[in-house]
Amino acid sequence: MTTAPATAPVPVLVVTGYLGAGKTTLINRLLADAGGRRIAAIVNDFGAINIDEELIRARTDTVVGLANGCVCCTLQGDLLRTLKLLLADGPSPDHIIVEASGVADPAGIIQALSDPVLWKSTRLDAVLCVVDAEDLVASPARRADPLWQAQLAAASFVVLTKAGGLDAAAAADLARSLSPRGKPPVIDTAREPLPVALLLDGGPDLPALPGRRFTATAATGESHAGSRFATTTWQSAGPVSLVALQALIGALAPVLVRAKGIFRFAERPGQTWLLQMVGQRVTLEPLSGDYPEGCRLVMIAEAGRLDGDAIAAHLGPQTHR
Repeated sequence: MTTAPATAPVPVLVVTGYLGAGKTTLINRLLADAGGRRIAAIVNDFGAINIDEELIRARTDTVVGLANGCVCCTLQGDLLRTLKLLLADGPSPDHIIVEASGVADPAGIIQALSDPVLWKSTRLDAVLCVVDAEDLVASPARRADPLWQAQLAAASFVVLTKAGGLDAAAAADLARSLSPRGKPPVIDTAREPLPVALLLDGGPDLPALPGRRFTATAATGESHAGSRFATTTWQSAGPVSLVALQALIGALAPVLVRAKGIFRFAERPGQTWLLQMVGQRVTLEPLSGDYPEGCRLVMIAEAGRLDGDAIAAHLGPQTHR
């Protein structure tokens, strides 16, 4: 008997950043360019009146405000209850965006999203940290603030705002100072388009999750958000070695922005596995349901930084159907 695929967990994007960095403006841009995705927004404001909720409500039908507290601590229970209600009320959204207050340490939100009751229905997809370039230039001491450091340290992506007043060289130096090793990627909104598809669960080029159809594609570098990011896909008709996959991810970790794949492993027959990598976080979890045989993997990196031959050397040559 064939088992129907399980319902896909709803990905959650956490948007953090210091007070006044531009989080609400950024979220409105994501909502405006959502490309038909059904997005629910949970907006936290530390004060008793949630102004950000009013600003975002015009962009999405589903917005929930959590005021007079912080979702990383005093409102953590409210966040969990709100997520459960969102998932129980009608069709689930395609994506949930949580806007943290400017005084929130995202570590508490990440911990809340690890609640075992929510694990099968939602998953933390990425943490986006909004950094105000004008503020950093005017107040260099900001970098020593423990809260600012915690927000930056949690980031899968950094979005640099208000950098239009800097020349290109100064903006590039600032971006390098925020991410000396090139990860997390720094996206300068004054000089490049916001890569909405990349930020919202990697976009439609990623392989099937439970309940979604996978469309086979050739291994190519496809443009992602202009020419900066490229997508490379790989697939095989049979299982691969878990050790080989671990070696591949370890080798490519310095350049990968995202990776997602569905695998069967020679070492663990009879089970299908879901690989997800965003930033430094890598998870491998078993999938329940019926999936096509074989393996498929999609990787996103800066254009020109992924080598298809190197991938094949670890996992074997790609098979086409």
